[in-house]
Amino acid sequence: MSNEQKPLNFLEQIIKKDLADGKYTKLVTRFPPEPNGYLHIGHAKSICLNFGLAETFGGDCHLRFDDTNPAKEEQVYVDAIKQDVIWLGYQWAGEVRYASSYFDTLYEWAHYLVKNHQAYVCDLSPEQAREYRGTLTEPGKNSPYRDRSVEENLDLLARMKRGEFAEGSRVLRAKIDMASGNINLRDPILYRIRNQAHHQTGEDWCIYPTYDFAHGQGDSIEGVSHSICSLEFADHRPLYDWFIENLPVPHKPQQYEFGRLNLNYTITSKRKLKQLVDEEYVEAWDDPRMPTLAGYRRRGYTAAAIRKFCEMIGVTRSDGMVDVAMLEHAIRDDLDKNAPRAMCVINPIKLVLLNYPADKTEVFTAPSHPNRDDFAPRSVPFGREIYIDAADFREEANKKYKRLVIGKRVRLRHAYVIEAQEALKNAAGEIVEVRARIIENTVGKDPEDGVKPKGVIHWVAAHDCLDVTLKLYERLFNHPEPDTGERHFLDFINPESLVVKRGCKAEKSLASAQPLQGFQFEREGYFCLDNRGESTVFNRTIGLRDSSPKI
Repeated sequence: MSNEQKPLNFLEQIIKKDLADGKYTKLVTRFPPEPNGYLHIGHAKSICLNFGLAETFGGDCHLRFDDTNPAKEEQVYVDAIKQDVIWLGYQWAGEVRYASSYFDTLYEWAHYLVKNHQAYVCDLSPEQAREYRGTLTEPGKNSPYRDRSVEENLDLLARMKRGEFAEGSRVLRAKIDMASGNINLRDPILYRIRNQAHHQTGEDWCIYPTYDFAHGQGDSIEGVSHSICSLEFADHRPLYDWFIENLPVPHKPQQYEFGRLNLNYTITSKRKLKQLVDEEYVEAWDDPRMPTLAGYRRRGYTAAAIRKFCEMIGVTRSDGMVDVAMLEHAIRDDLDKNAPRAMCVINPIKLVLLNYPADKTEVFTAPSHPNRDDFAPRSVPFGREIYIDAADFREEANKKYKRLVIGKRVRLRHAYVIEAQEALKNAAGEIVEVRARIIENTVGKDPEDGVKPKGVIHWVAAHDCLDVTLKLYERLFNHPEPDTGERHFLDFINPESLVVKRGCKAEKSLASAQPLQGFQFEREGYFCLDNRGESTVFNRTIGLRDSSPKI
């Protein structure tokens, strides 16, 4: 089905109608992350949705950092987020925007609410404020400071701005309805004191607006038409609308919510992801086991696969759990179609071809991809001594074993048919060398004697190969719902999520691989060259097929 024939999702239907009715002359969306961590797979859905809608309807999508909490935000996160958006294949309209750029305007609008008797400075402690707020079933109580005069509130707000008060001693609150059934409308905080420098504004401010106060107003300042949020912000929409209706904003955006991406075997809480990093359960935010976009990128996932995955799961009005196997299918499918092939032996043992001259070498030509004529063929060296995988040889085996057995034949991938003769062992009884003979004239064809090989195995030439280290990654968690709350999520960390294999042998051509370039190691899986540390470390992106345990 072509893009033109696909049914419109509910957001596309809304936007199409709004534009047709003249409610907005142009679609403007935004992607507004808080720079307090790296982006994860859930953010990818929002990025693809907001930027994709702008592309579909010929509009603009802004990248705005809602940077209202200097205690948790850092420039390193700003830089990482910009890199992720670009990597996914999108470009924001105009310059990068920051909520902090609007601090002066937001402060003026706070003044406006105070003067209109719609905001007040409150001295309740955090503990008292929680008590006064009420519960989901019981209304809150008015703060004893709710009826301060406009003059007193303006004076206290100015003194808050000058830094005269300690953190936590005072806040500015909107005056809405402490009895509202929606707790977000029970006199929400607009400003709080934070005696901390900001990564954009330095030490210009010691009071900072809350996310709820800054978010919608940033949308209005930027001319956003459709403010598209994940479903957890649905209860915030009445507050979003209250600010828009009660402030002298230049433009009225409309908020809509969609179902967020919940992925099994995965944690997407920034707080918990940060805990994994801080407590060194993982190497960093871009550890290939992390569900961050930087982690997926380092593991070898492609932007095209993640965009395809987001398209596969669609856009709905409700939350749901998505099987991580869908994401893994998307990357397998992409790499199967686009990754060049190579051979790498993970558990090497030497195989000596007794009837092949010791001083002879050959170079075979092998396709870099079985279905891509645009990929140049690769050269594969061959000699008397080669490495095969230990799992591909047995002294004795039943008929189901389709690899090398003494007295039986297999084909060396892209090369000769061979027949095993004997195995040499060390003092511990471990096989250290296999001896075999080649069957002449079997490159690309079966033996003339009619005895066909039982299977095909991969190999590399001992005289011309590359020593590499492989990092074999699996899912970080071994439970489909590690964040259920029944047990601590750290209890479900998979102890086999990373296995490091050193001394592996690979085709020498991989010496020219570029960082993060992906390959299919034939019969083993998909790998990419790591972009950190040594130049001979390859990360396993995904196996050739799903081998994860079914729970």
